[in-house]
Amino acid sequence: MSDKSAIEWTDATWNPVTGCSKVSPGCKNCYAEVFAERFRGVTGHPFEQGFDLKLWPERLDKPFEWKKSRMIFVNSMSDLFHKDVPDSFIEKVFDVMCVAQQHTFQVLTKRTERMTQWVNNFCDDRQFSLPENIWLGSSIENDDHAWRIDCLQETNAQIRFLSVEPLLGRIILNEKRLRDIHWVIVGGESGHGARPMDTDWVREIKFQCEKFKVPFFFKQWGTYDVHGLRVGKKKAGRILDGRTWDALPRLKQA
Repeated sequence: MSDKSAIEWTDATWNPVTGCSKVSPGCKNCYAEVFAERFRGVTGHPFEQGFDLKLWPERLDKPFEWKKSRMIFVNSMSDLFHKDVPDSFIEKVFDVMCVAQQHTFQVLTKRTERMTQWVNNFCDDRQFSLPENIWLGSSIENDDHAWRIDCLQETNAQIRFLSVEPLLGRIILNEKRLRDIHWVIVGGESGHGARPMDTDWVREIKFQCEKFKVPFFFKQWGTYDVHGLRVGKKKAGRILDGRTWDALPRLKQA
């Protein structure tokens, strides 16, 4: 958990849950797991339990301590909609986000089916729509997992986004799939065992976003550069077609 994040598309991270388990190919080289497992067995460390799932109720009030408005990535070290996170705890997290409207909360999951069902029930019970400061996103890595987009489109949220990272194969983002999607992030994989990302896959997504007026954010090339050479994340950078791409969702209140 950090008040300042190195992740290009957010300002801070908030982890009321840590730990997770793998559900699809995008999880293979999970950065969070690699980091957490370094500290397994270290007495007193937040990741003493490694990447095993853990709830942190004492962290729920953390956003209220940050007075300046921030974009906050929720559970950068977990997935809020993991099957072992109780509904009652998810509700506590959403209660905080609904109250702390000075912040923008970015909730990202690969478990989009559970998120959609849970959020829609939550909104139905309270007879309201999620406030605009709560962005809901789905992570997809290739076209085999693009079904998560269908679920996301049915979620009761004003801002829905896709994190296409790590991009492991061509993804067809056509008009139907971009309907009611308000932001697309794309990035390549980095770290040990990173898999290459084809430049054409990135350009095709950018073209479709431009065609259907969906803000596009290019996060990084990852370990492999634009030419497919293994040069490391820092050297590969995040320049695409001569510039960076840092668009954000267009808010209705703006």
